[in-house]
Amino acid sequence: MSKEIVYSIDVHFGDCDPAGIVFFPNFSRWMDAASHHFFRQCGLPAWHELTDPAQCIGPPLLEIHTRFHVSATYGERLDVHTRIEEWRGKVFIQHHRIMRGDTLICEGQETRALCVRQTDGRLKAVPVPDYIRAACA
Repeated sequence: MSKEIVYSIDVHFGDCDPAGIVFFPNFSRWMDAASHHFFRQCGLPAWHELTDPAQCIGPPLLEIHTRFHVSATYGERLDVHTRIEEWRGKVFIQHHRIMRGDTLICEGQETRALCVRQTDGRLKAVPVPDYIRAACA
């Protein structure tokens, strides 16, 4: 089981659609921010600062699944609870639960791969080093 890190969001007027509820793409934006926040809070440097693996660009998103339960609106404080659900060699799955107090607003899973930039400029997925896994445990 991994650590669970909380990333807080204040919902702004501009995050909402004309009906006054959070426009759905914002949840993906917040989960992405929570993903990066998770690793920093686990004590890891920014991805581009890593020397192992060399030329690391971070973990681009490969797949996302989101399930909405109830709406959120302007002025609310939301907390994104993030953890690693599964490690798979070069790929890992992060699970996010967006909460308003004790109420589950939505949940999502992101599949990401740790990648490096090759000398020809292309990206290549590489195994996630043990020290990164340990920092997140």
